[in-house]
Order: sequence, then C-alpha cells, then structure tokens
Amino acid sequence: MTTEMQDISITEEKPLLPGQSDAVKDVEIAARILLDHGQEHTVETSHGVLHVTVHGAGNVRRPAILTFHDVGMDSKSCFSTLFKFEEMLEIVKNFTVVHVDAPGQEEGAAIYPAGYQYATMDQISDMLPAVLQYFNFRTIIGVGVGAGAYILSKFTLSNPEAVEGLVLVNVDTNARGWMDWAAQKLSNLTSSLSDQILSHLFSQEELSANTELIQTHRERISKAPNLINIELFWKSYQGRRDLNIERNNTFKCPVMLVVGDQAPYEEAAVECNSKLDPTTTSFLKMADAGGMPQLTQPSKLTEAFKYFIQGMGYMASSCMTRLSRSRTTSLSSSYSMEGSRSRSRTLSQSEQGGQLPPSPSQTMEVSC
Repeated sequence: MTTEMQDISITEEKPLLPGQSDAVKDVEIAARILLDHGQEHTVETSHGVLHVTVHGAGNVRRPAILTFHDVGMDSKSCFSTLFKFEEMLEIVKNFTVVHVDAPGQEEGAAIYPAGYQYATMDQISDMLPAVLQYFNFRTIIGVGVGAGAYILSKFTLSNPEAVEGLVLVNVDTNARGWMDWAAQKLSNLTSSLSDQILSHLFSQEELSANTELIQTHRERISKAPNLINIELFWKSYQGRRDLNIERNNTFKCPVMLVVGDQAPYEEAAVECNSKLDPTTTSFLKMADAGGMPQLTQPSKLTEAFKYFIQGMGYMASSCMTRLSRSRTTSLSSSYSMEGSRSRSRTLSQSEQGGQLPPSPSQTMEVSC
C-alpha cells in the first residue's frame, strides 16, 4: 500500500484548428434546432399514460439520454436550463435526449378527479420499459433529479441490462423514517403545499435569501393549474419504499451522484455513495450549487456529465469545452493504491481550475 501526492497541470493538446469555427457554429445551430423542436409523444403503459418529449433523430448505436424530473417540476422546468446550456449542445448532437414527465405533471395536463388513485413510485418505475419499447431504445443513460432519481434507481435495479449509466442528483434511496414522517405531518398542518415542495427542492439558505429563482418557482407551483396532480405526485414520493441498496445489491452500471453542498438531500446522497460499488461510482459535491445544481451550476454539471460519458467510452475524441480550452487545469490528486487499482480519489478544484475526466473505475469525491 503506497500513498503519494501529485500536482498535475493539464493543457489542451489539440486546440481547434483555424477554419473550424464555422463548422462548429453550424453544428451548434443544428443541435439548438433539435433541442428547441422536440417531438411530443403520449405513451400508453400498464399503469397509465406518460408524456414524453424526444430531441434528436435517434442513434441506435448509442444509448438514449433519458431524464426524469423532481416533484413540483416538469421536464421543462427541471432540465431546460441544463440541456439548453451552450456547452451541452456538444452532447445533445451525439445522443437522442428523452424527457419523461411523471403522470399528470406535464404542462397542460388534465386535472385528476377527486379520489384518483395516483401511481406509486414503484408503478411509475414500471412504466419506463414501455417508453423504451415505444421508441425502440435498447439502452439508456438515466439522468434523474430528486423523485426522478429515485424512480430511475428503482428502474435500474429491476432492469440492469437496459441502463448503461446513471446520473442521480439529490437522490434518496431510503424510505422516510419515523422522524421524517412526524415532521411531514406537522408540515402539512403549518405549511402550504408550495412551501413544502420548495423545502424539498432548495436549501434553507436559498429559501431565506428568497432569490429570484425561489420566487419564480414559488409562483409557478402555487399558481399551477394542475396543483392537485402535483400534490398526488408529492404524496407518492413521500410514500416511497426503501430500495435496500447495499454493496451486494447495487447498480451494475457506472453511477455519478451529484448534490449541492447545502442541499436538503446532502446527507442522503453521502449515505447512498457509501453503499455503492466504489469502483463504478463518482460522487460530485458542488459548492455554491444549493438544492438544484442543474439550475444554478449548469456549466460545472455539463462538464462533469461529459467526462462521465467519456469514461463510459462515448465521445472519446471530443475536445474539451471552450471554457476548459481557455484555461489551464491545476489540481491535486490524493489516492491510495491496492495492487494496480486506485480505490479512491479526491479532487479539489480551485476557483479558476477545471477537472480531470472521472473514470467509472473509481470513486471520486469532488468539490467544485
């Protein structure tokens, strides 16, 4: 067993050649068109109907990127900021992107009648194979936030052959404990539905600051025409079961866990990380990201996502983002070796620094 410290300096070896800028712009325009004009579909499943939006022409040689949103949001409000981010276009043009809305959560959804029996988290997870079959997707890379991360986790455990990689933001794979149950009962009596959901989505620091982002989401949720549907989805998530993830019952694919350093589910994400296979798990803790890093830090999340995909063997020849090309990365890597395999690695990013591509063969804990 040996331990050593290294200072590594990285500069790009193959910058864009002169004359490539026009071609890059053309690709970005094409990707933007694909992203802005997604095709909407209604997919019938054994537990009800799902609203699905597909971007891209479909590449059967690569997995589709399938997203699932959190409670109090739909696919647009949860993922538009991230997937319309300029640097994400490089990924968009290489994959089909599929946004799945939980039942009744999409914009313009019909209101469920009183007494409607909403699907459980397990049942929503069981609806996803119908989506893959509908579009003839062989495999996916799942990207889930909060409740969506739980649903994709459940789907992956039940269908390991269908998932090549998972990006889980603010995941909590545990059922609610008695303390959580009691706190929720009290919250139901003293707080509005919108306040309960905002406390789930954002950190207390963000809520106290009452930023424009908080105000926007408070107004969107409180005035949502399908507020009854949102409440049903919220109650379904509150009633989730424990996924019983442990080292001998875990994901069979590479996983990247993402959480803000002050997010409501920071402890849950840390606990989940401790239960996963360290040789296939990356853990990204994002500074100044709050509860919704895909909204507040799309640049950092996009870069980490691209490196995650590259570690899986896709986009291996892709150049770094323009942000990365304009700077030199300086980082310290501390690791221990057991035989020839690196068991853990901690990266610390300076304010001006970037990141090395995370490999799916090791656990990484990153503060950026």
